[in-house]
Amino acid sequence: MDHYTATLVRWMLVPVMLFAVAAALYAVFRKIGWKRKQAMGLALISPWLTGFVLFTVYPLLDSLYLSFTRSSLFGKTVWVGLDNYIKLFTNDIEFWPSVRITLLYAALSLPIGVLGALLVAMLLNNKIKGIGIYRTIYFLPAVLPEVAVALLWRWMFNSESGVINYALSPVYTTFGWGKPNWFGDPDFVLPAFVIMSVWGVFGTNTVVFLAGLQGVPRSLYEAAEIDGASAFRKFWHITVPQISPVILLQVVMGMIGALQIFTIAMFVRPTSAAGKFMNQLVYERGFTQLHMGEASAIAWVLFILILALTLLVFRSTPAWVHYESDVRR
Repeated sequence: MDHYTATLVRWMLVPVMLFAVAAALYAVFRKIGWKRKQAMGLALISPWLTGFVLFTVYPLLDSLYLSFTRSSLFGKTVWVGLDNYIKLFTNDIEFWPSVRITLLYAALSLPIGVLGALLVAMLLNNKIKGIGIYRTIYFLPAVLPEVAVALLWRWMFNSESGVINYALSPVYTTFGWGKPNWFGDPDFVLPAFVIMSVWGVFGTNTVVFLAGLQGVPRSLYEAAEIDGASAFRKFWHITVPQISPVILLQVVMGMIGALQIFTIAMFVRPTSAAGKFMNQLVYERGFTQLHMGEASAIAWVLFILILALTLLVFRSTPAWVHYESDVRR
């Protein structure tokens, strides 16, 4: 049996095994007294549950275990307790710069992404001729490969032949500045990544905001106009409260995405003197240096950081998120 045939046979066996598991679960649940619809429902979702357990729950728990060990891809796994975490917080010269640049990037890029996407969505919400074409154009960044986008930005930020330095050359000449080495100078790495984050304004973020804006009842604006409300008051007192759940979604998803930045950073390859993003550090420790225990510990610190910030955002929602079903006293 050649290579391709063996692979095809394995792929064909997977659905057969999943069907067998579903059928066995259905028979077991019926035997213990479950109703037909309940047993059938759980049997039908069992393939998803199997994949969730094998490819999400198990790797998650395994990484937690590895974070307490000294482990590599090809060596022995030795339990070391909290040593990896102690080393990170007290004796790792790359960890704190990594946390710093990751948090700073998230803090600077998140407002730009959310406010920029909202402003673009408000422009696309106008009823003008050919608006469908504009909406399609602004959605195109969502379908572009992230690797291609990273390489494009890398070329644009090139210190010698990049478009950005060429466009800003009159400014440099006026003030007597030299061309900045965006990815080679630690002082310019973070500003460069923040500028690149503007790309995230378009695409899915704009479409989600546009859907939220189109769900705001027109009657609210008409009532406000009768009362003589200005455009800003209509925006602040009608638009923002009505789409606040959408803003919450964008803030949470944008924050998680910013803290998990990886692909663009890996392909742009900025100087390590500015610090590496946390996901970069995870990859380097795990798959370059083969220290899987340390990589897992960094990954769990990042997870806890994201969880804490997400909970903090949700804790603040009663003050600024409005739901139609809310009854406020």
